Amino acid sequence: MTPEREARIKSVLNHRQSGLVVVMENVHDPHNISAVMRTCDAVGVQDLFILMTVMPRHTKFGKNSSASAAGWLTIHQYDETKACMDAVRERCDKIYATHLGVKSHSLYELDLTHRVALVFGNEHAGVTEDCLKYCDGNFIIPQVGMVQSLNISVACAITLYEAFRQRRHAGFYDGAPQLPEGEWNGLAGKWGLYGDRE
Repeated sequence: MTPEREARIKSVLNHRQSGLVVVMENVHDPHNISAVMRTCDAVGVQDLFILMTVMPRHTKFGKNSSASAAGWLTIHQYDETKACMDAVRERCDKIYATHLGVKSHSLYELDLTHRVALVFGNEHAGVTEDCLKYCDGNFIIPQVGMVQSLNISVACAITLYEAFRQRRHAGFYDGAPQLPEGEWNGLAGKWGLYGDRE
């Protein structure tokens, strides 16, 4: 491994966020999943949960460059809501779903510097009522157009970059490792880096 490659991997690992998780529930189009993976990688999300309760699990995620992001993420696949959301709750203090409801808040009112999971639902039906039971609140992305809807991968990108903005302002991307040492070392080994994280 070249010194440049080693430095790049260490930099990526040091920017991975231990307290920022994405959940996708019953997302039908694997290309949407691949696009979300690419955004997760770009902002330092390591853990992606894919919950499929009404259709079979995906076995591959799109093609070309988007699919390459899958190799850099920790992907958790579930087909049962409770098991998935219990696992998410172990990693996060708050779980927020994209859902238009009476008590929905604007994305820009959320504090995304805490340990938080963000749930995105099916392209047509959204997040199920079963999944919403495990969430602490709902949020919407403010819009002023005639069509009040965004593609899931676009909605996820907007949301994650708001989290990125807040967390960068709070110093989460200043270079100090955010992942626990054991997880950092485990990923380093998986990615072919066997030195320490100093």
